Amino acid sequence: MSELLWFQYLLIAAIFIWSGFVRSGLGFGGNVLSLPFLLLVDDRPLVYLPLIAVHLLVFSSLTVYLNHRKAQAMPPTERVTTVDWHYLKFALAVMLVPKLMGVVGLIKLPADIMTAIIFCIIAVYSVSYILNKPFRSNSRVVDILFLMVGAYISGTSLIGAPLVVAVFANHVARHQLRDTLFVLWFILVTIKMAAFIYVGVDLQWVHHLWLLPCAAVGHVLGLRLHDYMLRAETSRFFRILGSALLLVSLVGLVRVIT
Repeated sequence: MSELLWFQYLLIAAIFIWSGFVRSGLGFGGNVLSLPFLLLVDDRPLVYLPLIAVHLLVFSSLTVYLNHRKAQAMPPTERVTTVDWHYLKFALAVMLVPKLMGVVGLIKLPADIMTAIIFCIIAVYSVSYILNKPFRSNSRVVDILFLMVGAYISGTSLIGAPLVVAVFANHVARHQLRDTLFVLWFILVTIKMAAFIYVGVDLQWVHHLWLLPCAAVGHVLGLRLHDYMLRAETSRFFRILGSALLLVSLVGLVRVIT
């Protein structure tokens, strides 16, 4: 990213604040709701994906650890786990192979093709948000299909969360959903980071020095959003986000095509 202009760096910093805010607030979406904006600044997915991956590893593990410490400090009669380990093991067994296939697809595909695929995926997600009809799973077969497709998309671009969340939301208690997803993302992203290191992808370590604090600011703000989300109706919030994402995705697709 050394060749970018000063205002592009400011835009990237703001987007990573937004990413941290969404990730800690929802437990998912930090990538799917920020990657389209990042690709409009500089359309090279492999520049941003290592940065996003490291941020997810840091803040997901920190959140789960702090929540675990908080739960352990409560009286035994009130103590609850914030991670549904039983369903997490089932999901990982289903998702592991498609995840690895997706990682290979990301590494092999040219950057412009990968960018176009990402924008198409985001456009589909955004329409589901606008119509207030997010992806939902109603059977075990559909559950497994959504988990496999979500794992593959996650392998290619780290934006498979909406499909995975559609399944987890039906099987994991609301108070456990975010931390269970954080543990899942941590495991899946660790696999992707190992692949990045193996093939020699530039992990952009220098840019972590200034982007990690940006994500941290968003993370702290997102913790407040999470408390609000547990109590409030969020359909209007997602409609607004969906509209913005659809616009960005269409602009991005036109840019890639032309």
